[in-house]
Amino acid sequence: MTFVYLGCLLLSLAAMVLLDARFRLVFWRDARRATIVLAVGLAFFLAWDAAGILLGVFARGESPLMTGVELAPELPLEEVFFLLFLCYLTLVAVFGARAVMDARRRQTGDPQHAKERAR
Repeated sequence: MTFVYLGCLLLSLAAMVLLDARFRLVFWRDARRATIVLAVGLAFFLAWDAAGILLGVFARGESPLMTGVELAPELPLEEVFFLLFLCYLTLVAVFGARAVMDARRRQTGDPQHAKERAR
């Protein structure tokens, strides 16, 4: 039983938290809303996995890098952290792109940005 894959996922999540904190993109902007969106996304993908497992589409692969802990048949512990990372990465990417576009608009003096800020 090794923790290599789980450790990589946790390290990646920690990097995402640092990026989020540095630029105030998701949780540091609105923690309550971010928690709700992340929980809904995680629940959706876990339900998706459960449906795939029940239909026989998804199966747990064997790897010496995984813990071997299963939360349910064919659902390894690492899957939950992978899905959490995937949802969080999406939120950081979307809000990060939005922040970059807003910064570019401010630099170029885009009149549309001035109208949006006035609202």
